[in-house]
This record gives sequence, structure tokens and C-alpha cells, in this order.
Amino acid sequence: MTLEVVTFGCRLNIVEGESIRRQAETAGIADLAIVNSCAVTAEATRQARQAIRRLRRERPDRPVVVTGCAAQIEPERFAQMPETARVIGNAEKTQAATWIGLARSNSLMAAADDAPADKIAVGDIMAQTMLGAVESGRSARQTRGFVQVQNGCDHRCTFCVIPFGRGNSRSLAPDAVVAQCRRLVESGAREIVLTGVDLTSYGRDLEYSGNRTAPTLGRLVRAILRALPELPRLRLSSIDAVEVDDDLRASIATEPRLMPHLHLSLQAGDDLILKRMKRRHGRDDAIRFCAEMRELRPDIAFGADLIAGFPTEDEAMFSRSLDLIAECGLSFVHAFPYSARPGTPAARMPQLQGEVVSERAARLRAAAAKAHAAHLDARLGRPLSVLTERGNTGRAEDFTLVRFARDVAAGEILPVSAGLADARALLAA
Repeated sequence: MTLEVVTFGCRLNIVEGESIRRQAETAGIADLAIVNSCAVTAEATRQARQAIRRLRRERPDRPVVVTGCAAQIEPERFAQMPETARVIGNAEKTQAATWIGLARSNSLMAAADDAPADKIAVGDIMAQTMLGAVESGRSARQTRGFVQVQNGCDHRCTFCVIPFGRGNSRSLAPDAVVAQCRRLVESGAREIVLTGVDLTSYGRDLEYSGNRTAPTLGRLVRAILRALPELPRLRLSSIDAVEVDDDLRASIATEPRLMPHLHLSLQAGDDLILKRMKRRHGRDDAIRFCAEMRELRPDIAFGADLIAGFPTEDEAMFSRSLDLIAECGLSFVHAFPYSARPGTPAARMPQLQGEVVSERAARLRAAAAKAHAAHLDARLGRPLSVLTERGNTGRAEDFTLVRFARDVAAGEILPVSAGLADARALLAA
């Protein structure tokens, strides 16, 4: 009898996947497969469906429950799969009552043969106005803890379905964030990562009366570091540069415990494509932001998401995305081929041929690999502070991956000066 959680997609989904596991175990569920799906691309949805079939094929006697963004957006599609016993919404998946109810159910296997509508437990995600704490915990093998401080998105980029899977932006109250961070530190976490769908929108939905200052991400960062002087490292997940507030800029400039690594939601390097994506920044904004942050924190490293083959993109437009890697000084690039998502405005725009999209994505990945190699080369021989992880690896403050040639215990912060590198990491003695 095994409880298995298979998670696809973003860091936020991974945090929620661990919370699901804890909730299910606490409820007494011992034999269940849970697929926590992603909807960001058509390929992600395909992989979730493939996993559902594989899990049921490997264990025909074990029910399969499906949740996550793809399940929230297309519940009927997953309910129609004969391998699926239940389809659970994104709001419901982190509620203890959901898993307690399933633990008490004696009919999950029978539910796989029920009418599709009877399998669905998916609420209206847009009706969600509050965000509760998602306690993912930290296993003994983990050196960092993740805290979901925000969920949902109020923006409507033309290529993106995630707001329809996550709902509108909702923030966790600062006191609740600090309390969760404290529990992680007390459990041994040496680094905490703040996560969210639109992290830099944090606090806008929280109302404060009287003279209390409304929270922002920067103020939250300062509150955490002030409350937890024993926390060695605080890190941010993906942010939107155009939303960075003055307190966050000040923290980046002056707080050594806030890690010098920012992953930016850039998506493209051409102004017309950015406008058609309905992004809120232009090419020059991205370049200027990286230059300003580098002045504030010379050791900072940048990652970014970039999409190749967006509808109407011509070769000159794509070249500006390629050039953006060098102009922003990006070291960690997630390159995606554009994927048309049903119901989005971009899906109704003139599409590029699939082979063109694939070829441009390959060129973008090649440019990203070259930039990462240059990043590693620039760090050879430099003193770095590395937080060790399992598997004799670790991460420097700027998120550079380090591999050790010797056994190292997870959870140590070690001084490192590497003399060699491979395609992905620095190699330390």
C-alpha cells in the first residue's frame, strides 16, 4: 500500500504537492495516487494525462485522484478518463476536509466507473478571496523550506491560462508568513524561499485600517529578516520587475541574508510582442532594471523566463529576445516554445508553424546554455558561500549549482572556491 503524489509544474505546485501529501497522511490515507497537474503548456497537460494512465496501469487496484491547475481548468476532460476516480479543485486540494472525506470514502475505486460529473469536486476558483497557510513542512533531507505567501493573478497576459486555474491574487497575512517561517527555521531550515504566482503583487488585497502601513513584498522581506535573525538565507522565487517596490530594492542593496538572485518574468525582448502578450514592461524597462539592481548589488545573478515563437513573431522580433540574454546579463534562462492554450487571446492570433517554433526554442536554449557557461566560468576561483544539499551538491548565494567530489552533509554552509566546471555546475573538491 503506497501513497504517491506526482507533481508537475512550478515551485508553488511542488509546495502544494508536499502539503497534499502531509494532509493525506494525516487523514490516514495509505493507498492512493494523486496527480497534481500543471496547465502552463499543452505539453504539461499531456504529461499529466500520461501519468494518470501509467499510475493506473502499474497499480490497477489503487485509485487515482487528479488535482492542480489543469484539473481546475478542464475538470470534465479529466473526469472522462476511466482511470480517474476523483477530480479535485485547486482550492479544495489544500483543505484538510478534502482528504479526511476521501479517507472516509469506501467508494473511490467504484468512482472510476461513475458518470464523469459525479467525479468532480471543483469549486469556483474566482470566488476565493482569502489565502490560508499551506504548510508543506520540511523533511529531514531538505535544507530549505518554501512558504507560499501569495496565490492567483490579477493580470491577463494573452498567452496565459494560469489565472483561471489559480484565481485572483490573494496574499497571506504577514504575521502568518513570519510564523510559518519561524516553524521552518525551528525544524532546521537554513534557507527559506518565498513563493507565489505573482509574488510582487503581494499585499495589495490586504486591507489595513488606521495608520498601519499596507504590506508589500519588500516590507514582508524586512519583517521576516527582522523577526528571524537566526535565519541564514532568504530567497525569492520568480518576480515581475515592474512591480518591485522601494523596500525590496533597499533590501536587495543592504541585506546580505537576502540572496543575490532574481528570476524575472520577462517572456520576450521585442516591444511589439510584449504589447501583444499584454505585458506591463518594455524591453528597455527590463535592461534598465537589471542594470540598476547590479549597481545596488554587484554580485547579483539573474534568471528569466523567455518564450520562443509567440504568434506574429518574425525573425527580427525573435532576435531581440535572443539579444536580451546578453543585454540583461541573464545567467539562468528557462526557454519555452510557445504553446497555444484554449480560450486565451493569443490562441486566436496568427500562429507560427510548429517547426519554426521548435527551431527558435532550440536557438534560445543554445544561447541560454552559452550564457550559463559564461556565468560558471566567471565564478571559477572566486570565494563562494554554498549551502549543501543531498547528493553532494549545493547552491551558492547567487543560485549557482556546485557539485562536490567528496561526501558532504546536507545543511552546511561551506566556503568554496571551485577550479573546474561542467555544463551545469561548478566542481568543488
